Amino acid sequence: MQSPKSIIFSLFSTVLISSVSFANSASLEENFLQCLFEQNQYFNTISEAIYTPNNASFSSVLQSYIRNLRFATPATQKPIVIIAAKDEFHVQATVLCSKKLGLQIRIRSGGHDYDGLSYVSSVPFVILDMYNLRSIKINMTDESAWVQAGATVGEVYYRIAKASKVHGFPAGICPTLGVGGHFSGGGYGNMMRKYGLSGDNIVDAEIVTVGGGILDRKSMGEDLFWAIRGGGAASFGVVLSWKIKLVSVPENVTVFRVEKTLEQGATELVWRWQQVADKLDEDLFIRLIINVVNGSKGSEKTTKVSFIAMFLGQTERLLSLMNASFPELGLQQKDCLQMRWIESALFWFDFPSGTPVEVLLNRIPKSQVYLKRKSDYVKEPIPKTGLESIWKLMIELGDVGMQWNPYGGRMSEIPEAETPFPHRAGNIFKIQYSTNWKKAGIEVTNHYINLTRTLYEAMTPYVSKNPREAFLNYRDIDIGSSSTNGTYEEGKIYGIKYFKNNFDRLVRVKTVVDPDNFFRYEQSIPVRPS
Repeated sequence: MQSPKSIIFSLFSTVLISSVSFANSASLEENFLQCLFEQNQYFNTISEAIYTPNNASFSSVLQSYIRNLRFATPATQKPIVIIAAKDEFHVQATVLCSKKLGLQIRIRSGGHDYDGLSYVSSVPFVILDMYNLRSIKINMTDESAWVQAGATVGEVYYRIAKASKVHGFPAGICPTLGVGGHFSGGGYGNMMRKYGLSGDNIVDAEIVTVGGGILDRKSMGEDLFWAIRGGGAASFGVVLSWKIKLVSVPENVTVFRVEKTLEQGATELVWRWQQVADKLDEDLFIRLIINVVNGSKGSEKTTKVSFIAMFLGQTERLLSLMNASFPELGLQQKDCLQMRWIESALFWFDFPSGTPVEVLLNRIPKSQVYLKRKSDYVKEPIPKTGLESIWKLMIELGDVGMQWNPYGGRMSEIPEAETPFPHRAGNIFKIQYSTNWKKAGIEVTNHYINLTRTLYEAMTPYVSKNPREAFLNYRDIDIGSSSTNGTYEEGKIYGIKYFKNNFDRLVRVKTVVDPDNFFRYEQSIPVRPS
């Protein structure tokens, strides 16, 4: 039996599709707004959620969730309208009206899409901004939470910690990440060796489909539920909320940060880290951050490697594990900090010691920069000669860095086909290449993007092959993008790199739930060729 909500919305859909007529001379904006306002017969006004270029607040709303300043320039194409949805009906109406008018939708949660695909398009488009939909309902009875797509990772962590000192959730380091995109692309963080990805710990979801209906796990079926937990939900619909399974954390965790330059033996330590990083106790996650700094003499450059760790336990046990598995690092008690799990979230994002945990509720990043990111996976240790050549190139390039994130543990236990995210057993670590800059201009931008590409190309001998794998949430247009039509052959170029053998299953799901390929963007899942 249909719910009252479904009956009302079915009636709305019928009226919407049958009664709206558009004059040929009317603008897309006018047509779209006229379509939206038809819903006033049944629902509260949508006017407060609409921002057009004529609104004084349009620019501030558009800019407020742009996290890469490359896409905040006057030359960047703007949406014809922004819908900052305040309830699910606003989302449904936006989908139906966009589909009727042939407008593309860009769905934005936190705006951290590295190449701006959640808020930029080369064709007329609408931004469906989810930031108003951010409620978090914790249920400690079954150790779960319903989290709306516009919530941030920081808000999720804060609300969980308010409800329990011994529960957490495996998700990202940056607190301003929007969970809508983060979870749907897999979502990884410093507990992934213990608990896997965010997507591995999602037990239900609500999604608005191309027909405007709202489906949960039971009604959407297991194929679509599989697809949105790592395949990028924006190819299939608009996720309204996720039901997540909370995980256990100890009352106190331990973190450390140990830094070594080349002169202090960093090469030997990195080589050794590669031998053990994916084999350490699953409670221990040691990330490497590698960048170029001034040497001891000031004028010369050197490479610095930061070993940053999250340990789900107390310092004494950590030291015992490190002495047995990675004694070369020389970790000592003075290097370790013991704290509550929620406080470790502040440590990992470099907030000063003593910062109140309420800072996690701040939705504005500490800083905004121009940036470019790329990704790789490493399956065999890079030899010392290779490391030395990498350090040399990084010093020559100057302004490019890397993060190496270890795999193993739970990540090796989950089958590749369990979710669309395929990068599981066989990976030692994942690389994120990063370049940040603060000056505008095409020449400056091209310079820094080329630095990133140069390092990426130099890493070719040391990373995965056939395909050279990539991480969906480190969105990278360089590895291939489709036209706005999103053909299957175009999609294979990037789809195999992101999803490996899971790509064709994603295409099959897409073809069933969105056969006309309405939900599309430059790296979306295409439909099966007819």
